[in-house]
Amino acid sequence: MPVRFRPDPFTLMLLGGLVLGTMLPASGPAATLMSGVATAAMALLFFLHGARMDRRTVVAGLVHWRLHLAALGATFVLFPLLGLAAGLLAPGLLTPALAGGVLFLSVLPSTIQASIAFTAIAGGNVPAAVCAASASNILGMAISPLLVAALFHAQGGGFDWGGIGKILLQLLGPFLLGQALQPRLGPWLGRRKALTGVVDRGSILLVVYLAFSQAAVGGLWARTPPSALLAMLAVDAVLLAGMLALTTWGSRLLGFPRQDEITIVFCGSKKSLAAGVPIANVMFAGQDIGSLLLPVMLFHQLQLLVCAALARRHARRPDAAAIAPAAPAGARILAPR
Repeated sequence: MPVRFRPDPFTLMLLGGLVLGTMLPASGPAATLMSGVATAAMALLFFLHGARMDRRTVVAGLVHWRLHLAALGATFVLFPLLGLAAGLLAPGLLTPALAGGVLFLSVLPSTIQASIAFTAIAGGNVPAAVCAASASNILGMAISPLLVAALFHAQGGGFDWGGIGKILLQLLGPFLLGQALQPRLGPWLGRRKALTGVVDRGSILLVVYLAFSQAAVGGLWARTPPSALLAMLAVDAVLLAGMLALTTWGSRLLGFPRQDEITIVFCGSKKSLAAGVPIANVMFAGQDIGSLLLPVMLFHQLQLLVCAALARRHARRPDAAAIAPAAPAGARILAPR
């Protein structure tokens, strides 16, 4: 198998967390303790994201407002519309829980590292990608919970209405505190990427393990037939293909140059597992979030494989060498976010 199509180590760890949660689920006092640790780890994660995000880079990219509106529109308007359509067109193929997971997937913000890395590889507008991806995640802390509340209420789904306030307290609050301390902590954290990487991946893995522990205890796999899992794979693939096509055609229709088109495609078509895990953990506290996270985890891997191939295809174009910007330091093709 070619190297570029091998799952990255983080994906393998996610699968390990899923299997471990299914085979050896946490329960009782142990689950309560681990849930508290996971909540604290998520708050620390978002504090570190705020502390290491360079405000000058974000502010400098804000001048390209048309591109950012296009990317945000794809993420928070077009993708949710496709998610709703998928639920209407395939009601008998997915279980209600998995259909809710697809809808939840559609309202999440874009990735950060992967969007920037793919844009750089493909020869897109990297500074604009940094700004667009960052804005998507910052705004997503408010927009995604509001969309969850609106869409799940419209379909009669259950969620914690107080989750919006919890998002502000547990995620946005630590992020803003980190931003306030960024001038002092940013350079220090920049030299210690291993520390932030451990918190990033460790907190997500812990929540995934707890989610599938709860799902196993609640009988997720017993009520999820293999046909529903295959249908979920097909729905995720169609959503990704549809968003890649629509962002490409839409960018050309709006007259964006090729560099900006690449940025819109890679920033507007992807969804962040790292943002989805804490949002689901807060807004659906006490419920079966394993079903919500299954479509997100699957989409995570699909988008990395497909976008890696698409970025390399862009890079092989005859005019790519003339316009390709330098890749940002530390950019990885198979980034977890």
